[in-house]
Amino acid sequence: MKSICVYCGSSMGNNPAMKEVAAELGQELAERQVSLVYGGASIGLMGVLADACLAKGGRVIGVIPGFLDTVEITHKGVTEIIRTESMHQRKTEMAERAEGFIAMPGGFGTLEELAEILTWGQLGLVQKPIGILNVNGYYDPLMIFMDHMLKNELIREDHLSLFVIRDNVKELLEDMESFEVSKTDHRQKLGLT
Repeated sequence: MKSICVYCGSSMGNNPAMKEVAAELGQELAERQVSLVYGGASIGLMGVLADACLAKGGRVIGVIPGFLDTVEITHKGVTEIIRTESMHQRKTEMAERAEGFIAMPGGFGTLEELAEILTWGQLGLVQKPIGILNVNGYYDPLMIFMDHMLKNELIREDHLSLFVIRDNVKELLEDMESFEVSKTDHRQKLGLT
């Protein structure tokens, strides 16, 4: 993978480990010469991630809708900034520029981005590695909910193979590098082909 889109919070959260892991991920991407594609903000976990990547000489592409410039405060030091008209355009632009995706801790926006990219994977619209960085068990409740969805037969077992989840940056990146997109033709099973 030459580029990874990272979804994460524009807030810092109250757990110092989240900030530490954001910095670690940014540094690791730079060291691996993997371009960071992210939401373009200079604040919160997004800012920490971008700053750490830049500090190690990494390439950082920020994608932000114009209306969020005053809320999330666009990062002025990134390699490239792309302004979009809407959130939908932002997510599409990020997905097109990335060869893989990582969800770090975040709020509603991060959860929505993760759910959307998993859905795109389920539908066969993206066939790229998806990783969840489970800092201090942040995503444990989501995994419990996914198991609940499976038990209620609203997702299938093979849908859980659309992503890898790890609590360690290096292990997650290594697993994503060797990740094989599911051979299951989800589009065919859904009657889309």
